[in-house]
Amino acid sequence: MDPRSQTVFTRGTTAAVGVAESQNRVLRNTYWLLALSMLPTTVGAWAGMQFNFLALYTASPIMAPLLMFGVMIGALFGVTALRNSAWGVPALFAFTFIAGLMLAPILTIALGFRNGGQLVGLAGGMTAAIFFAMAGLATVTKRDFSFLGKFLFVGLVILIVASLANLFFQVPALSLTISAVAVLLFSLYLLHDVSNIVRGGETNYITATLNLFLDVYNIFISLLNILMIFSGQRD
Repeated sequence: MDPRSQTVFTRGTTAAVGVAESQNRVLRNTYWLLALSMLPTTVGAWAGMQFNFLALYTASPIMAPLLMFGVMIGALFGVTALRNSAWGVPALFAFTFIAGLMLAPILTIALGFRNGGQLVGLAGGMTAAIFFAMAGLATVTKRDFSFLGKFLFVGLVILIVASLANLFFQVPALSLTISAVAVLLFSLYLLHDVSNIVRGGETNYITATLNLFLDVYNIFISLLNILMIFSGQRD
């Protein structure tokens, strides 16, 4: 073999190994940060339940959710703006704390059922199962699922519009449909987002964590809502 060809081959192999290590590091850091982000989420949910956020939502069923949604969007932009700075991780934890506060009303309602603890635990277990299934599929196959991006974005916009509309109309059938579609949509988003990390399309672990957190968060809420509708046992 020509020495120059051997050098080129060696450099190419070294570069490929370096890229793979970088992608694995981003994925590993993302999973660790995602796990840690569940702590402020839990604290936020507990605080929201202690301060009875459900009463706030009951007193103002339209404005309260819209206000909290606006706060969450603002925090989301804050994380995005700070993702490349030392404040990125604290901003992410602040966002997940706010997300936890927004969980308080549905958790309070769920725990009001006789089997509320089981419903919450089952929703959490099903969410974890979906996460590991989609993450495993994206990691093992290493197939490019970026083609899902445009389809998922259109679906997300439609889902947001439908959710906002249902704040005003409060149609139970529409709520169930929204939850079912959300489970499917964000499960596919998990596949898309993990694939994006594995293939090197996302190299910022704060942004990657934020994306996965939102996927898991919305799957959990949607599953819990479905379980309450079909399996909730009132006293």
